Amino acid sequence: MRSGLAFIAVTAVLAAGASAAPVQAGDTGPRDVHPSLRSDLVAFYDFDHPQRGDAALEVDQGRSGTEIELVNGGGAMRVPDRAYRGSGRALQTQQINPTTTGNDDWKAGIYSASGVRTLRAFNAVEGVTVMGWFKRQMDGPLLNTVTPDPADRYNAIGLAGLLTGDSDGHAVRSLLELIDVNGTLRLVALGRRIDGGNSNTFAASADWRTILPRDEWVHIAATFDYSTGVMALYRNGVPVEGFYTRTDDPWLLTGPGPHVTTATDPRGIKIGGSFPLNEVERNPCNCRMDALMFLDSSLSARAIATQYRYMTGSR
Repeated sequence: MRSGLAFIAVTAVLAAGASAAPVQAGDTGPRDVHPSLRSDLVAFYDFDHPQRGDAALEVDQGRSGTEIELVNGGGAMRVPDRAYRGSGRALQTQQINPTTTGNDDWKAGIYSASGVRTLRAFNAVEGVTVMGWFKRQMDGPLLNTVTPDPADRYNAIGLAGLLTGDSDGHAVRSLLELIDVNGTLRLVALGRRIDGGNSNTFAASADWRTILPRDEWVHIAATFDYSTGVMALYRNGVPVEGFYTRTDDPWLLTGPGPHVTTATDPRGIKIGGSFPLNEVERNPCNCRMDALMFLDSSLSARAIATQYRYMTGSR
């Protein structure tokens, strides 16, 4: 297990811009990303590229060069599993001790309190897309290890998201998640335009267990258009019907635009749960994940479908 101090040291280096030279996106970019999307691809993790000399770090195949840490499990979190044609290993995240307070859950990400400089593409951005392959291995939110009630469960299951510029490791700018919406667990896209401001949620209408059948790989995408307030969800390249949980103006979009996110560098990325700095546990996901992509535009439905067909070979 890597210590929290070691992880903070790694992220501090990245925040200072001293990371390894980023992989260049474009026509010669990642083979699993459609050429039309490579210029928008900020970060991409296929979990087949450990950092040389440190298997607990995953090398970014996008243009930003933002390494993430495989927290608590290190290299053991890379498991052989084929999410799509051409994939190799996948990321395993999971709760380790459901009845004990501690910081041992397997999750992934990066965090810096001063902002991660390599993620500057998401500073004052008009749109974001988060997508990837997910396989759930659980039947609902897991036992809450940070409350005294031994029967208490978390109200959410974390998939993948981009933190705000003032986040403590939980607050997000763009997030894919399963969360309780008015008493029902739903797949959601949760977005926040202004640091410290209100979020809005676009929730899938269909049963989350139908969208994400147990032990089955599914491609999920969420798009966030901060200039218009429009969010969308996609399953296997097809739009998912849903609804907004708020009908007011949580992103404060009245008045002339363009409307963008706060001009701060995100404090990081969280995958499989909150707090990638590993100081507390929250919303763990007993899941496998692969080909996680973070793009600095709100992709169209056509682009999402194109990427799905490209990865599955139905091109």
